[in-house]
Amino acid sequence: QVQLVESGGGLVQAGGSLRLSCAASGRTASTRLMAWFRQAPGKEREFVVAISWTTSRTYYADSVKGRFTISRDNAKNTMYLQMNSLKPEDTAVYYCASRNDATVYRLPSMFDYWGQGTQVTVSS
Repeated sequence: QVQLVESGGGLVQAGGSLRLSCAASGRTASTRLMAWFRQAPGKEREFVVAISWTTSRTYYADSVKGRFTISRDNAKNTMYLQMNSLKPEDTAVYYCASRNDATVYRLPSMFDYWGQGTQVTVSS
């Protein structure tokens, strides 16, 4: 079993920045892909970005390209989401997820483990 814990959410003004962290623990050796999703009130959970744990190759949703950056720290078993130039439409609960397969999917149902989520609120 893998446990994922997000942190770093909060309230920020439009144009500001936040950095989210996702710490993985448990039986993490099988992890091949990690990703961030987000879910706004009344909306479906949507893909934000993924990173291969083997190659560090990244995959971004068009809506965040050029503003968000995903990274990893293998020694700490942690991934990060640096969010710059935040917009009110970025407001959502952000979830960390992992998958025990290298195939990149943008569907939440394809991921094996989830964190509890961290709230990001961007004020106008």
